[in-house]
Amino acid sequence: MKNVLNEETLSECKRKLLIQKQDLLNRIRNSKIFFSQSEKSGDEADQSIAHIEEHAFLISQDRMRLHLFEVESALARLESGEYGICEETLEPIEIERLRAIPSTRLSIEGAELREAVQRKFARF
Repeated sequence: MKNVLNEETLSECKRKLLIQKQDLLNRIRNSKIFFSQSEKSGDEADQSIAHIEEHAFLISQDRMRLHLFEVESALARLESGEYGICEETLEPIEIERLRAIPSTRLSIEGAELREAVQRKFARF
């Protein structure tokens, strides 16, 4: 298969990104509602559990917001015409990779290069 993004592939990726965005917004909203309704009083053990749940909630919110940022960035790249270009190699990202992970910013080669650099600098 040729590695050129056609209108059909772009539309498919945009549709997937919009679905992911809506899903993330719903999950963020629902988890906030659930967390705000949870019991915050009790003895020390209950309060300890509440602190652990709050920590888990904040980590979850952070992850969802980061994912939402990636999805919104991909939608912006679609609008600007920069979608499907690897940030690391400046080469086209594999179509099957875009279909699987529409918010990706890296080709397989670009991801491997970035990972190798991170491993190299993690040793120091």
